[in-house]
Amino acid sequence: MNTHKAVLQWMLLALVVFFSASSFAQVFVSIRVGPPPLPIYAQPICPGPGFLWTPGYWGWNDDAGYYWVPGTWVVAPVGMLWTPGYWGWGGGFYAWHPGYWGPHIGFYGGINYGFGYGGVGFVGGEWRGGAFYYNRYVTNVSVTNVTHVYNRTVVVNHTTTSFNGGTGGITARATAQEEAAAREQHTAPLAEQTQHERLASQNRQNFASENHGRPAVAATAKAGDFSGRSAVSARAAGGEYHAPAMSPKEARAGSTAADKGKSKEGFRPFTPPSRNGSSENGSAKNSSTSGRAAGGNGSRPSRTRANETRPQHESSPTHSASQPKQRQSSPKSSPPPHRQNAPKQDHHKGR
Repeated sequence: MNTHKAVLQWMLLALVVFFSASSFAQVFVSIRVGPPPLPIYAQPICPGPGFLWTPGYWGWNDDAGYYWVPGTWVVAPVGMLWTPGYWGWGGGFYAWHPGYWGPHIGFYGGINYGFGYGGVGFVGGEWRGGAFYYNRYVTNVSVTNVTHVYNRTVVVNHTTTSFNGGTGGITARATAQEEAAAREQHTAPLAEQTQHERLASQNRQNFASENHGRPAVAATAKAGDFSGRSAVSARAAGGEYHAPAMSPKEARAGSTAADKGKSKEGFRPFTPPSRNGSSENGSAKNSSTSGRAAGGNGSRPSRTRANETRPQHESSPTHSASQPKQRQSSPKSSPPPHRQNAPKQDHHKGR
């Protein structure tokens, strides 16, 4: 009897170790060149009630480099909000921190993704019981398709910077509330989100090397649907595109002998939620000596429309947030950053 009990305990321990290893063995992407600025685009109209906007972002492919994953609407798990992923600088590399679903918005690098994701929190809507209510000031919602709406003015913050830390990057750190959100129970991206990203990586038009930061499909009304009826093209690139001076395989950290043994000081990689729902780390700290790898893209603030990929913050007394100011530092070993000026866009109240 004791033997069987010991065997059972050993098997349970093995499963725990296996699943824990799986959570740490996620696709760890660290790159020696920074992502391009975020393109400027309009948001497709919300398909119906219960859909939540997931903003577009730059993904990475070892064969093609950065590629654009279009923003899209997905049916949200009831009561859950989407914390977008982000690129963060640390230890000499740009690393991807995956997004996740949770009851509150966590840290997403202070990146200004637009449509309610202003770098801190989310002001595009809120759950009220089992129904999601949309803030029409920053989301493209028709009262014909969706009746749960409200209007709350927010302050638009005009930036196209696509990474946290390093020269030209956002200098935001996680707040106490975001740290608390990181410790909550999380849910991994939905299957349709994973499929959406996979399909985006297979379309050459999405590669930054092809579109130079202005993708033909910047957003879609339906995940995985890049057809003309669903797709929205970028109005403009978020800044001047600079092709990396190295190939994608050379840019991937650990691909060269020079990377071996490179210090990771100041870099805390994000690990996805473990099977018990906890997260090992919800944010990345900037390196104490911020720097920028060759080929990284920084960007200056740019003026855009209120409902185009620039996030907004609440200005009302009960819902306010502020975007951390950008700070640029240039390490001795890094070349001066490329500065990008995004085309000016008129600012108007969102639909």
